Amino acid sequence: MPIKPYRYAVLEAVAREMRANKEMCYFYEYQSPIASLPTGEILNLWKEFGDVRTSANGWPLDENWYVGAAIGLGSAGVRVVFELPSMTAVYCYENIFNQIGNMRMMTGGQANMPVVIWQDGAARAGGSAQQHTQVGWEAMYANIPGLKIVAPRNAYQAAGLMTAAIRDPDPVLFCDYSEVASGTQPDVPDAAFTVEIGKAEVVQQGTAITLVGWAPATVDIAKALPDLAKAGISVEYIDLKTIKPMDEATLIASVKKTGKLLVVDHGYWSNGFSAHVVAVAAQKVPGAKVARITFPDAAGPAAREMIGWLRPDAPKIIDAVTTFVKG
Repeated sequence: MPIKPYRYAVLEAVAREMRANKEMCYFYEYQSPIASLPTGEILNLWKEFGDVRTSANGWPLDENWYVGAAIGLGSAGVRVVFELPSMTAVYCYENIFNQIGNMRMMTGGQANMPVVIWQDGAARAGGSAQQHTQVGWEAMYANIPGLKIVAPRNAYQAAGLMTAAIRDPDPVLFCDYSEVASGTQPDVPDAAFTVEIGKAEVVQQGTAITLVGWAPATVDIAKALPDLAKAGISVEYIDLKTIKPMDEATLIASVKKTGKLLVVDHGYWSNGFSAHVVAVAAQKVPGAKVARITFPDAAGPAAREMIGWLRPDAPKIIDAVTTFVKG
């Protein structure tokens, strides 16, 4: 299987589904739907599918306009992927909350909303203003009934989850974090494939503690695991991969085995999704010891040194796991 850049792998998944479905559309503002391989091949959705189904230079800078267009098409049964920039993660919340998430219920199950909200995500990294370091909004969207949420940690997961999301009859929020996209990527098949929505991945088996995270915290967890292994700590690492519906069965089975759970969340301490994960484990596995580390309740500073101090990075994960297991 070839190694592909993250965005190429995701756009390729979109292109495959657009070829199979002659009505499907892709909307984005201010950028062209183009990606390339290191070997020089270029994927250009506009050249292949034209102005009606996408655009050469993106749609106008008006998220409500093209999200409204997507809602109209989705209501008519047309599959749509619409991409939102990282700085507009909540701009269309009302449309998503009151229309996209509620369509099936409002029509008594007669209509669905086959749309994918491709939400670009920021990163807990220096050099960006506060509006470009916002992470963890998946917790807010998890409160919307009728909406599924996925958070891939690499190009393989992203391509497979995007295909599964497009084929799903109900709306899916696709969390696309830039930090994950910029890392080393695994091989991605040329043929269409899916990654199951609603199923977590046990990345590493262990017996001493269950370590749970999802993108973008998966970047820091991957850096911490080798040092934890050197310290002789047997870590069971679970990548949730799907925020909603969360795979409670895999989580509970692991916590029953290890008796301890640590959740790593790049979102905020107050009401971050990690709180829900901990609550499920505490309620379903009486006697289990549970904890979480998150970004504090503060706007992300632009200074690299300051945001690094706040970020739940590998050293903090190593310290938390070691203290938890040996304390």
